[in-house]
Amino acid sequence: MPEFDLDNFKKTWQEQPVQQKYGSNEILQMLNRKSRNYVKYIFWISAAEFLFFTFVGLFYIIQGKEANSFLNILDRLGVQKTPELELTFDNIYFVLKILSLLVTAYFVYRFYLNYRSIKVEENLKNFILKIIQFKKTVNAFILINIALLVTFTSIFTVFIVYILNSQNIEITNSTLVGFIAGTVISTLFTVLMVWLYYRVVYGIIIKKLDRNLTQLKEIESQEI
Repeated sequence: MPEFDLDNFKKTWQEQPVQQKYGSNEILQMLNRKSRNYVKYIFWISAAEFLFFTFVGLFYIIQGKEANSFLNILDRLGVQKTPELELTFDNIYFVLKILSLLVTAYFVYRFYLNYRSIKVEENLKNFILKIIQFKKTVNAFILINIALLVTFTSIFTVFIVYILNSQNIEITNSTLVGFIAGTVISTLFTVLMVWLYYRVVYGIIIKKLDRNLTQLKEIESQEI
């Protein structure tokens, strides 16, 4: 009986060809399909956001709670409530709400077009370019939402100053400093919360999309 050689056995085992579980085409199709699904997830999330904020906006408009909270701030500053003042605020609030919903609706539509345009079976280079374009659209959506928040706060602050001047109301330096500090702090806190929300909700999907994009680029480089 021949003597068993462990070293020779290990060498022979290591030289055995390793069968790949998936071919490159199958891997490419899986990455494409996963990437398209991630785009779909962001589309559904943005659509849900649009519906949610639409219902919330309509609820507050009907209930008048936003107007009441804002007018309470004016009341504490000594502003006299008048029908003209309430009407002006309601008009400004309505216009800003509609603008916000239009911006969100536009990006929902863009996300939908991105999803529809991405084909699993299309050219790899075109697929990569569409994924990159989609990421840019997501980033623009996040930045514009934050910019809108800052803009809305600035408009309401200017409106308050205008009302104070029109009614010849003089407020003490401490009240003015407190009002400005409160506005800045609340705006920064809200911006931080919005950024964290998008960082968590959209960031998780974008990270997965980034991994797929890196692998797709590696496959493309191997094909050149």
